[in-house]
Amino acid sequence: MLNHIVLMGRLTRDPELRRTGSGIPVTTFTLAVDRDFASNRETGERETDFIDIVTWRSTAEFVSKYFAKGRMAVVSGRLQIRNWNDKDGNKRRSAEVVADNVYFGDSKRDGAAGGFDQTYGAPAYGAQGFGGYGQPAQSDVPSQAVSDFAMLEDDDSELPF
Repeated sequence: MLNHIVLMGRLTRDPELRRTGSGIPVTTFTLAVDRDFASNRETGERETDFIDIVTWRSTAEFVSKYFAKGRMAVVSGRLQIRNWNDKDGNKRRSAEVVADNVYFGDSKRDGAAGGFDQTYGAPAYGAQGFGGYGQPAQSDVPSQAVSDFAMLEDDDSELPF
């Protein structure tokens, strides 16, 4: 059997870090995930699902340190259904995702200078930090490299491939 879920959305609030009685870190947050289709054809508006996420141990500490409200996150984990009783004794159910991994879903915020993200207090991971796709940010390119730029000629005869 398989219980695996991958979500991408924005945090609706800052993650809340707590510790169990034995000192194990646990972080909870809510992810706003847009649906792939427009629910109203006239306005083109999409519905949004608000999904509770739980992380444990080092992942919990990572999330509480580097993520904040509004940050895009990619969450990979499993769906968990919990049964519990409310204060009036009524039986309740809630669904949440227990995240094994949480990844940055966006790059550093616009206006943050250098290689440090001042908005979130985390290292800035631009497009280059996600496997080399896209162009590096201008601040990531040494000034010397920009001045040494030269156009290649259309003559392919000297290329080794």
